[in-house]
Amino acid sequence: MTQEPATTGDGKLSGKVVIVTGGTQGLGEGIAHHLAALGADGLVICGRNQDGGNRVADGLNQSSCPSSYVRADLSREEDCRRVVQACDERFGRVNGLVNAAGLTTAGTLEDTTVALWDDIVAVNARAPFILMQEAVKVMKREQIRGSIVNILSDYSYCGAPEHMAYSASKGALAILTKNVAHALRFDRIRVNGINMGWTHTVNEDALQKAMGQPDNWLELAEAKQPFGRLLRPEDIAKLTAYLLSDDAEMMTGSLIDFDQNVIGAYDESDALEK
Repeated sequence: MTQEPATTGDGKLSGKVVIVTGGTQGLGEGIAHHLAALGADGLVICGRNQDGGNRVADGLNQSSCPSSYVRADLSREEDCRRVVQACDERFGRVNGLVNAAGLTTAGTLEDTTVALWDDIVAVNARAPFILMQEAVKVMKREQIRGSIVNILSDYSYCGAPEHMAYSASKGALAILTKNVAHALRFDRIRVNGINMGWTHTVNEDALQKAMGQPDNWLELAEAKQPFGRLLRPEDIAKLTAYLLSDDAEMMTGSLIDFDQNVIGAYDESDALEK
């Protein structure tokens, strides 16, 4: 039986092997690099972009963090299970899982096709379910006090009409996070989620331009933000690393709103405009 290496409790990730989905670019890539910098013993990233996956894995290996890339389409059950199996085969354990992959394709109630709904729900809600199922099997087998971090969105509360399916999928993942956290608490496997606010990523840039926003949309958007900028992948990566670390050993079932705006709050002027 693999014994879980002790950590110093200082937020470092020494001794931990972590799977990061969506690690071939953007948010997942940022998280993977941050975990490597904090001393993770090993990383497994996955995604559909083989060139991007090989590039990121090569960079992680060059930074002295043993890493593997698994080409996977997370809308396929067998691919989800294969990601965890690949981690188990190489490292013999799974200490952490970060479900960072996601589809953000826009669509309202009236123009979202059933096929698009199925794709979004498959990647954003079903895939984390399958990945957690497989990862927990390994954690229990090795008697590991594991940690799972699900990357959600502040859209999980309701979201914009233009992102109906995406919002619904993140709402489902929010409930799944709490349900699984409750179920695993006596196994000392922690499950938490991050309700990510507006974040500048490669995917967000492509989405904004696809929706007809000008090339300087980021500059215009950041000028209107309370703290003067959008979130960046490195912001999310720091919180993710904390939740994976032993510093958060007493924290489970939490959904953390990570944004510069307070969900549910509005100014009187906002109310008058409505």
